[in-house]
Amino acid sequence: MSRRGLHLRAAWFAAATVLVALLGAWLLFGRGGSPLQTDLLAMLPATERHPLAEQAVQRLAHANGDRMVLLVENADDARAKAAARALGKALAGDKAFASVLAELPAFDLAQFVAPYLAHRFWLLGDDDRAALAQPGYDPAQALARHLNEPFVAGVGVPLADDPFGWLQHWLEQQPWSRSPLLPEDDLLVAHQTDPAGGERTLVLVTAELAGSAYDDAVQRRALAALARAEQAMQHDDPGTTLLRTGAVFYAAAARAGAERDVHLVGWISTGGIALLLLWAFRSPGPLLLAFLSTAVGVAAATTATLLVFGQIHLLTLVFGAALLGEAVDYSIQYLAARANAGARWEPLAGLRQVRPALLLALATSLLGYALLGLVPFPALRQMAVFAMAGMLAACLSVFGLLPALLARPARPVAPSLVRLALALQRAVARLGEGRRGLALLLALVLLAAPGWWLLRHDDDVHLLIAQPPALLAQERAIRDATGLGNGSQFYLVQGASAEQVLQREEALAQRLQALVRDGRLHDWLGLARMAPSQARQRADRALLAPLFADPARLRKMLTDAGLRADAAAAYAAAWPGAPLKFEDWLATPAATPFRYLWMGCGAHGCASLVLPQGQDDVRVLAAAADGLAGVSLVDKPASVSALFGRYRGYASVWLLAAVLLIAPVFGWRYGWRRMPRVLAPPVLGIGLALAALGYLGQPLTLFHWMALMLVLGVGANYAVFLHEGEPHAAHRPGAMYASVLLSAVTALLSFGLLALSSMPALRGFGLTLLLGIGGTALLVPASRPVPADTAP
Repeated sequence: MSRRGLHLRAAWFAAATVLVALLGAWLLFGRGGSPLQTDLLAMLPATERHPLAEQAVQRLAHANGDRMVLLVENADDARAKAAARALGKALAGDKAFASVLAELPAFDLAQFVAPYLAHRFWLLGDDDRAALAQPGYDPAQALARHLNEPFVAGVGVPLADDPFGWLQHWLEQQPWSRSPLLPEDDLLVAHQTDPAGGERTLVLVTAELAGSAYDDAVQRRALAALARAEQAMQHDDPGTTLLRTGAVFYAAAARAGAERDVHLVGWISTGGIALLLLWAFRSPGPLLLAFLSTAVGVAAATTATLLVFGQIHLLTLVFGAALLGEAVDYSIQYLAARANAGARWEPLAGLRQVRPALLLALATSLLGYALLGLVPFPALRQMAVFAMAGMLAACLSVFGLLPALLARPARPVAPSLVRLALALQRAVARLGEGRRGLALLLALVLLAAPGWWLLRHDDDVHLLIAQPPALLAQERAIRDATGLGNGSQFYLVQGASAEQVLQREEALAQRLQALVRDGRLHDWLGLARMAPSQARQRADRALLAPLFADPARLRKMLTDAGLRADAAAAYAAAWPGAPLKFEDWLATPAATPFRYLWMGCGAHGCASLVLPQGQDDVRVLAAAADGLAGVSLVDKPASVSALFGRYRGYASVWLLAAVLLIAPVFGWRYGWRRMPRVLAPPVLGIGLALAALGYLGQPLTLFHWMALMLVLGVGANYAVFLHEGEPHAAHRPGAMYASVLLSAVTALLSFGLLALSSMPALRGFGLTLLLGIGGTALLVPASRPVPADTAP
């Protein structure tokens, strides 16, 4: 190809790169909203056996996802209430929030009770139901007992409307009556005793965001508004503290951690790689061209990821910053070939020289990332697509751009680097020869064996992303103060109709109530408790029927107990009333906070959710649903952890399969007798990395195994680079291994820095790559004969 042809190809490639970059920029910034995904659920795979269960997980996660839950706390009751009112007013005046609830709207308790009066003879509490079923039940004693009960502070039913207290007792079992938060001075207030014995007042404030909690702009506006309001509140009411929870706080913390990681990995690795390339090639030109190739890869990777997925996960963003170290390998090899050629440099000849090595290295890298993409885990698949597109574009840029830009010869690689590489290459190559090689291999195995024995596994999904301890502590404090449960474990109740679902809920409720009596469960939240099945209501009415069979006797019993005659007559005349219909109850204001528990009816029948509170032991919760038709426990974290465990188990098989796939390629290229030595360094690097993880006490996760897959691909690249390039650099012993070391150090500067990530999954990923790539780079010279004793 002529010089003109090289420039024409470079121009076409540059134009295509610009178009790809412009498309990526539009996908990033031109569509409105942020494509950065901070929602943990969006990163997790579908694990539930029934699609309805996955819908339920999403519904629960986002039922309150766009809401801040705040708890204002002060030892002084008046200050706590004043601070809560001020906080509510400050937030309500900010456009970052769609609605804020601090002070309760004026309401009449009688209006709250009124909708249930027409159904009072169909609704019985558990204790009343059990008492009425006893043969010796005495209604007169029940009447006298209720008339002598203390005054009800919460939702109370007038005695004339409920002289026996049956409706009152039923209402006391409802969630709004059992909450530690009670209406007080038009606020929802709880009182707690602190460790010193003093009493503290806690006031609830909730704020609905004007947008998604996972939108960067929404997060920034809302958190800034809250910070201003909190500062003013603490100034005006000293001693006040604010507890907070909500998806917006976790999403903002995850975003901040990702930004820190990107800066740490991106800037430090970029600076380190720049200094390293300046030292090695002794000119800024190769440095700029190496980063140009990397920029092409990153632009293509970002665009491809957005086209395929429409968004970028946090994990992918941080992983992409680390990809710099591998994408630069291809340009380093071409730059090294130019530096080693000296005055004989010719761009096309150099391209022909490095093409086999680059294509073989690209194939092994793509194989490793393709296996990463086989895991049914959205975040890993996205990382795989990002890496494959980036690697392919970076490699193609070497073919399309660099020959036209590197027409003139260059200075040789820094002699000090070549001398260091040659000394190391000779030492390792000699150790790998003959009996010394077998002895070295045996020594490494003996050294690694205790580390392998110490290896253990941990598949907990919570290791995926670090959750700030301060936020977790505040969430626990709010849960303890309000009685709210977490939404990670729940029961999915299914049936052919709403009536069947409610009946199955009631069967589950009997078992859950037994756990409550045993102190093994704090409480539970379910629709059948607030709107019983028609079968349950008919049974309750049947228990009351004998009492109302003789109206005159009933009126006399009531008047003898002290009720006015007209009130007694009105009560007797109200019998039997009407059952409470589920669909009618769903439409009432009282059902508004609980409608998310009803999944509705569709192709899969009808379904509802029941939330256990105060119990995290999956064995206890699963036993409560055992054998109940249509009832299943859904535990998203446990199911994802189990999936991670299964695929972690498969990962070792995949790793072996990858080795078996690479082996025939190396056998074809280097001969079957030579193949084991060429493949040995990455395989040994994997084994030594596993041993080191064992010695460090690092529990293996799926991410460690995926990193080992990349160690195989990257390590195989180094063997390929050395074997393909050594014949062309025979006049400068050590120069080819120097370029391999350059590639390895750039990878360690990027991937290795992931070991400092705030995300536990990426920390393990980075540490494994640091150990595996470092070990492989040092062992690669053992795969070739000792170079001649010629001074470089």
